[in-house]
Amino acid sequence: MSVAPPKNARDPALMLRAAQLTDVDALLAVENAAFDGDRLSRRNFRHLLKRGRQATILAEEPGVAGEAGRVVGYAMVLFHRGTSLARLYSFAVAPEKRGRGIARALLEAVEAEAAERGVVHLRLEVRADNARAIRFYEAAGYAPFGAYTAYYDDAGDAIRMEKELAPHRAIDPARFPYIAQSLGFTCGPACLMMAMRALDETVRADRTEELRLWRESTTVFMTRGIGGTSPYGLALSARRRGFPVSVHVRDPDVMFVHSVRKPAKKAVVRLVQEDYIAQCAQAGVPIAETGLSLGEIEQALGEGAAAIVLISTYALDRERTPHWVVVADMDQRFVFVHDPFVDTDEWQTQIDRMLLPIPRADFERMTRYGRAKQRAVLLIRPKASDRKA
Repeated sequence: MSVAPPKNARDPALMLRAAQLTDVDALLAVENAAFDGDRLSRRNFRHLLKRGRQATILAEEPGVAGEAGRVVGYAMVLFHRGTSLARLYSFAVAPEKRGRGIARALLEAVEAEAAERGVVHLRLEVRADNARAIRFYEAAGYAPFGAYTAYYDDAGDAIRMEKELAPHRAIDPARFPYIAQSLGFTCGPACLMMAMRALDETVRADRTEELRLWRESTTVFMTRGIGGTSPYGLALSARRRGFPVSVHVRDPDVMFVHSVRKPAKKAVVRLVQEDYIAQCAQAGVPIAETGLSLGEIEQALGEGAAAIVLISTYALDRERTPHWVVVADMDQRFVFVHDPFVDTDEWQTQIDRMLLPIPRADFERMTRYGRAKQRAVLLIRPKASDRKA
């Protein structure tokens, strides 16, 4: 971003520009003046400016007598690979400069930068007790869509807010509750809990249940460390809990077997899948040997089903890893997914993984895993008693 005067700031000499590594001291000074807690450190700023997928815009007063200008505010947005979502991660104005339109100018600048990068949703968190900030964001077009309890260092609550930078059909965030996986290998159980909880709010959804579901559905071995979860095992877990479920798999061989190197482990993965398929037959779980199209998934969602879909994470993190997500909604342009994996090493919170807007064509490509282009979808429907009600 080139240097430019802000549109709405009262000081016409104020300039906006992109932050550089040489601005870390100035950013830190604004941060420490603006906040009493939950501050970014020098190390945080350096890491984000060097390696983060971010845009950071500064508000700078002009220098006097050849001196460098003074930074009086900044806004930092984090972008997420493979999605049309961004997050206003940090935003501060020097206390003595507030009320001069600097905040509005910075916000509009990062919104414009995000829109240029194809972002559809810009999200943020704000303290629930900061009425002034909430009014500011509401006036700028942000709307609340959830909350965190005890989010800040002092156990203060946070409100999640979101603004649409491009028009699309409204998505109901309350339809599918969000549940993050607590371990690196429990994406399947977390997705299953989200799906079942969406259909029955009394369903248990805690860490004990997460691990129980994993034990019921694990493949035993995977390419890295502890095994992931089989579509057939997840389907059996849903059926045991009273939910009608169908499995739709395009699987020329055995799910995930090509990601396991040792022949002895491959044999175990094959044996586990054979056993799961036999149990599905006994439990009356239908298995279709073709993957579902996006149109068919969308139709099932419209009929009240919940959909859990296997994806390859390459487009999201450049890792060729099988991963389960929940399709929460769809419109003409996007598939909105709940991704249970929150990467804290990349400064993510749950707000970054909820209702991720992924272009339909991109999501279609994600749903093919591995060299065999395996595909798997679970459709889970309300219990018979719930449908009658």
